[in-house]
Amino acid sequence: MNKNSTKTINLLGEICPMTYVRTKLAIEKIKNKERLKFIYDSEEAKTNVPKSIKEVGHKVIEIKHINKKNFYIIIEK
Repeated sequence: MNKNSTKTINLLGEICPMTYVRTKLAIEKIKNKERLKFIYDSEEAKTNVPKSIKEVGHKVIEIKHINKKNFYIIIEK
């Protein structure tokens, strides 16, 4: 997988702490420098997931709203 073919993982409906747990488990399955795009609708996830991901050494590439409630985060291992 290269940076132009980022896999999207839909976590709509998930709430913390499961948003982070499912994000972390997915990242553990990819290779270094690969990216995943996660879609969320939890406001807590917007704050907690990037903070926790950075603490374990991964990069938050982008956080962007899709619409009023949903947003995505692109994370690089």
